[in-house]
Amino acid sequence: MKNMENTYKVPCLYQALQEAPAHMTCPLKVSVPGSKSITNRALLLATLADGVSCLKGVLFSDDSRHFLKCIQDLGFETRVDEAGRTIAVRGLGGEIPRSEASLYVGSAGTAARFLTAFLGLSHGIYHMDASEQMRRRPMAPLLDSLEALGCEIRYKEGGPRGHFPFTLQGHGFQKDSIGVNIDGSSQFLSALLISSCLCEKDFTACIEGSHGMAYIEMTLKMMEQFGVRALKTGDNAFLTAAGQQYRARDYLVAPDVSAACYFYAMSPLLSLPVLVEQVHFDSLQGDVEFIRILEKMGCHAQDTPEGILLSPPEAGSFRGVTADMSACSDQAITLAAIAPYADGPTRITGIGHIRYQESDRIAGIAAQLAKMGIRCEASDSSITIYPGSPRPSEVDTYEDHRMAMGFALTGLRSPGIDIRNPGCCRKTFEEYFEVLDRIAGQFRTPAPRS
Repeated sequence: MKNMENTYKVPCLYQALQEAPAHMTCPLKVSVPGSKSITNRALLLATLADGVSCLKGVLFSDDSRHFLKCIQDLGFETRVDEAGRTIAVRGLGGEIPRSEASLYVGSAGTAARFLTAFLGLSHGIYHMDASEQMRRRPMAPLLDSLEALGCEIRYKEGGPRGHFPFTLQGHGFQKDSIGVNIDGSSQFLSALLISSCLCEKDFTACIEGSHGMAYIEMTLKMMEQFGVRALKTGDNAFLTAAGQQYRARDYLVAPDVSAACYFYAMSPLLSLPVLVEQVHFDSLQGDVEFIRILEKMGCHAQDTPEGILLSPPEAGSFRGVTADMSACSDQAITLAAIAPYADGPTRITGIGHIRYQESDRIAGIAAQLAKMGIRCEASDSSITIYPGSPRPSEVDTYEDHRMAMGFALTGLRSPGIDIRNPGCCRKTFEEYFEVLDRIAGQFRTPAPRS
């Protein structure tokens, strides 16, 4: 990283682009790493399958490396080629090589939830721990469901119930149905669904809440791609028929749409056409809905063979909108970061659960925009941002990769925005700021401030 290790000084591109020759503002083409959500689901599905699966286009980041290390610590055979972005996993049809193990999931929510369900519904004793950040995040709804299904859970003496660290002693499925509240995270349901085929009877999962259904759809489609169908049987129930088995297969991980959205947000922000390679509207990833929000702001999207091409509003300015982001809540920070430049207020709704992610993201958005002199109003589940001119500021990232990546966008248009602790992006996109530096170099911007 060209900037200081602990602070990234965002290169302001806006003025340079206004003065650039026409050929310099032809579509900005970007490639992004593989999807974190798909990578980690594929890792667990391959572990549950019978035989060797080869995963290609894999994302290598802090989260996926923690997930992979946990699988290896459980005794599963793997072959890893980071340069070639491939992982081969020999699954054992739902069996676990080691009946006792200690696992550390870091800050990876997918590893924390998916592996906990798999291990808690298997047979063995597993000691689970996580980073301080993950220790604060919700786990109780999933753990309560596992206890109801027959898992014994022992918490560290003096530690709070419903949080890491804990020990699981699994006894398989003692019941064939369960309820789970997903208001805090859709991963609670995804975790139970992925492991549901281990039940010897037809298994039913009933849910309370409706958060993150796009991620549930991703889980269902990927389960089916590996050979197991779970059917939605009502507004709040899912049935997995007994007797199904995941099949080993070669699997290509699609590019990360969450990562792509930062570059698509540059289109209205910098009045620049943007194309992210191999991102298409038929993606399994719910964050593709963010591009539809950008269309409502005045952009134009065209799905080409290379990927979605997003063109900026013809008028130059873009509209403020009201957007329910329950289907793409990881992009709430992204939208908030560009909202000050809209021609009217932007209201983001359906995001109450983001208070309980890597940071309290609603509070974080409000605090950082206030430091920039931008008026905003926050509630428990929404935030409204008003137009303004952001002033120079150091952005506190709270060890949250999306705070770092999202608010870097603000600095691409307003000078003097610095991102503290840029290294937190290792969680999902460790080369993000290097990519921004390359884009800055492409448009011949001055060197970053010393």
